[in-house]
Amino acid sequence: MGIRELAEQAQTEIKSMYVDEVLPRYGDDNLVFVDVRDAREAEKSGTIEGAKSAPRGMIEFWFDPESPYFRDVYGDADKTYLLFCNAEWRSALCAKSLQDMGIKNVVQLFGGFPAWRDAGGPTEEKKRK
Repeated sequence: MGIRELAEQAQTEIKSMYVDEVLPRYGDDNLVFVDVRDAREAEKSGTIEGAKSAPRGMIEFWFDPESPYFRDVYGDADKTYLLFCNAEWRSALCAKSLQDMGIKNVVQLFGGFPAWRDAGGPTEEKKRK
């Protein structure tokens, strides 16, 4: 099975939200935007304004409270973590992996960052720290 098939399978097992559902909730402290793309990609194309970063290669470690790499920002069970990438493959795989770990408050942004940008959602440039 290739990556396309893995991502398509993950899509059937996760929840997605569409931009028109998400835009009215922008600014809601209970909805955390999480960019799963590589930092260089976000630097090149920008990101959703205020989004947190959790790259695909680290997301499980940053969400797992038992991991030495755990980040508090991802540990609130009362918040919804909205994962996005440039399409939906990486965010689908991330959401599926986190759900498999027992983390249920994750969804993906259908259409990813391009759908957000095209709908006029707030964006910002990402600069290397």
